[in-house]
Parts: sequence; C-alpha cells; structure tokens
Amino acid sequence: QVQLVESGGGLVQAGGSLRLSCAASGRTVSNYNMGWFRQAPGKEREFVAAITWSGHTSYTDSVEGRFTISRDNAKNTVYLQMNNLEPEDTAVYYCAGGSYSTRPKSYAYWGQGTQVTVSS
Repeated sequence: QVQLVESGGGLVQAGGSLRLSCAASGRTVSNYNMGWFRQAPGKEREFVAAITWSGHTSYTDSVEGRFTISRDNAKNTVYLQMNNLEPEDTAVYYCAGGSYSTRPKSYAYWGQGTQVTVSS
C-alpha cells in the first residue's frame, strides 16, 4: 500500500509560482508512474501532468511550458513546479500513483489534495 501526502499549496498572485510536493510512504515509488490532477469547484477532476518511472513526462495543453513535473526517487517524492500561475489554475491539486494516464480511474493511489488559489 502506498500513502501519498501533498504539500506546498497556498494563495499566490497571478504570475507567481508555487512548488507542490507529493511525499510517498509505505512503499518506494521509484518504479511507479505518477501524476498530478486538479479539481476546481463544480468541475470534474482533470489531468495536469504525469511522469514515468524513467522520467518521461506529459502535460495537459493549458499548463505546457508553465508547469514542470519531476521526481526525486531518493526522497520518494514527486514535485510539480508551477510558474506564471493564472486564476484559472485555482483548484485542489491531487497527487496520484500507479499509472501514466490522463484518466483518473487508471490510478490506484491518491493523496488528500492541496489547495492552490491564484488571485487576479
């Protein structure tokens, strides 16, 4: 079993930056594909970014060039660096493990989420 805990969310002005962290415990995630999703009020959970165990990455179009997903296997942690944030990025951000997919149902493990609020 894998436990995922996100941190690093907060309130930031448009154009600012945040770095989210996803710390894993219970099992090493170095061999797991990992992803980040987000969910805004009244909307469905949507794919943000994913990274394979070997470091291959993919992004949704709206964050391409602004967000960077990375992993530090020695620390059992996955990161999401978010730059040039926009009000439309406001959402609860979730870390997920076990797949390399844009579909939430493909992932076996989820964190509790961290709130990101971008003010205009």
